[in-house]
Amino acid sequence: MKRQVEIFTANCPVCDPVVSMVKDLACDQCEITVYDLVKQCEDKTCLSKLESYGIKKVPAIAVNGKLLDCCQDQGITKEELIKAGIGQG
Repeated sequence: MKRQVEIFTANCPVCDPVVSMVKDLACDQCEITVYDLVKQCEDKTCLSKLESYGIKKVPAIAVNGKLLDCCQDQGITKEELIKAGIGQG
């Protein structure tokens, strides 16, 4: 059974090693799609997938339509910034 591996990247020095690692680990059963969010994609599939998976930061990886646990952090929120003292004078 094929594994659908989707990598969401900003084509940056933090993302590029993750893309390489996934490609190095991939086997014949892995079908890899890389979505460069800087370039986006012509049909905007990458943006709709970004929203449906709830991706808040990159790099992020989904396998068989499920965002990996390590990629599910909420990302930056106004509440977290205030909690950290930003904007508190």
